[in-house]
Amino acid sequence: METFLIRALQLIMSLSLLVIVHEGGHFLFARLFKTRVEKFCLFFDPWFTLFKFKPKNSDTEYGIGWLPLGGYVKISGMIDESMDTEQMQQPMQPWEFRAKPAWQRLLIMVGGVVFNFLLALFIYSMILFTWGDEYVPVQKAPLGMEFNETAKNIGFRNGDILISADGVPFERYDGDLLTSIVDARQVTVLRGGEQASVYIPEDMMERLLADSIRFASFRYPYVIDSICANRPAALAGLQPGDSITQLDGENIAYFDFKKEMLRRQKDGSAPHDITLTYVRAGVTDTITLATDSLYEMGVVARITTNQLLPVVRKEYSFLASLPAGAALGVKTLKGYVGQMKYLFSKEGAKQLGGFGTIGSIFPATWDWHQFWYMTAFLSIILAFMNILPIPALDGGHVLFLIYEIVARRKPSDKFMERAQMVGMFLLFGLLLWANFNDILRFLF
Repeated sequence: METFLIRALQLIMSLSLLVIVHEGGHFLFARLFKTRVEKFCLFFDPWFTLFKFKPKNSDTEYGIGWLPLGGYVKISGMIDESMDTEQMQQPMQPWEFRAKPAWQRLLIMVGGVVFNFLLALFIYSMILFTWGDEYVPVQKAPLGMEFNETAKNIGFRNGDILISADGVPFERYDGDLLTSIVDARQVTVLRGGEQASVYIPEDMMERLLADSIRFASFRYPYVIDSICANRPAALAGLQPGDSITQLDGENIAYFDFKKEMLRRQKDGSAPHDITLTYVRAGVTDTITLATDSLYEMGVVARITTNQLLPVVRKEYSFLASLPAGAALGVKTLKGYVGQMKYLFSKEGAKQLGGFGTIGSIFPATWDWHQFWYMTAFLSIILAFMNILPIPALDGGHVLFLIYEIVARRKPSDKFMERAQMVGMFLLFGLLLWANFNDILRFLF
């Protein structure tokens, strides 16, 4: 329950900030062009509003709705989700949206998307300025990667070190690496000290989506946390902090070591003598010891990334963080847009998620670094989704405004009303489908 509340609070805080910034973009451009904004509401408020106030000598009422699915600004003389058709039947006033030149209306409509994108770039920059950038270079992971069953069926093997895709070297394990793999014809890996090739099928992404398990993860070493006195490990001279890299001459990771010793325990006939290769303070050594009757050494292990996995860390000054954050934001947007094509596949549609899925991307414990990173990512998504040319979204209005600029005539109010209703119907259906998928995942 505590985990749910922490994630729910992070989701609400993040979405609230993104909605305020998005609607604030529309609001500021509207006020810049002296267009009246009747209402600025965080969350939706059908039937009633939780809180509202209207400053003296202001045309705008500010409020908080009870339905946390977004928010809106109601701009005078505009057909939007409020479907205020009565206002549109009145004589046009100079402060109304419909009275402004097309280029001004266009800037008002793209204001929300622009502000969301700029917010993401700013957050990414401040993340780099505050925490820097830290990652494990995949080519230098000494124990390689652990792959899911789909990857193994294609040709990857546990312990493979990822080198390149179609000759382009890998740097870090992130969304770009996975995109490079699924779009490649051939991936080069280091296997047993020699390079090997894995040929990628055209339906790689569809297979991974159906598998719904992470493509790969780093193989962590077996690191000794503490040792029991007078047990085999202590008598053999092992010490806390030693990292075991090989068992009987074979490279081995933490979970493989645990599984192998459990297998020997169940078998009962395997020899108790084992040879371990370990690293201590950067020095590699080998030792032979005899496990007890249960094939245990008398150690407590921990999983850690900072013992053997090399970590690259880069610090940024305030000025250096700005272009680096902008580059990260553009890179994130390109990666997200590139993956959108899989949404229209059978498996991609199944992966579509609603608020439960969005909430699950936040950490189970409060972590400001991850909170801001996820908020920036959601701001990128919100900007891109809103600019799609779908009626009821900002992109739909932009599409009709571009038509007006090119054709030099406005679409009729009746057409705009019908387009708005069609768009709202589509979006409502998409919302139901996404949250229905969340319910299915929760139940099954």
